[in-house]
Amino acid sequence: MNVMVDLCIVPIGVGVSLSPYVAACQKVLDEAGLKTSLHSYGTNIEGEWDAVFTAVRRCHEVVHGMGAPRITTTIKLGTRTDRNQTMEDKVRSVQEKLR
Repeated sequence: MNVMVDLCIVPIGVGVSLSPYVAACQKVLDEAGLKTSLHSYGTNIEGEWDAVFTAVRRCHEVVHGMGAPRITTTIKLGTRTDRNQTMEDKVRSVQEKLR
């Protein structure tokens, strides 16, 4: 089953700048071959359910490996079975209604 996920991983106890941790997680997602769209407060991910959640787990492993003693993660996800839909399709649908 395909899934679209909005992922926000926040390491705790590592200081103010989180961009090194975000970059490390982005590398994990890229290596997993997942379609992503980075935004200011997280990353949208599109892919097969097991591949997405394996990568999310790997992000946690990598961020902990970088010294983060705690991580809090927020995940919003959606699936649909009536048709295939991409992240771009969802955005385009809204943009068309704004015209």
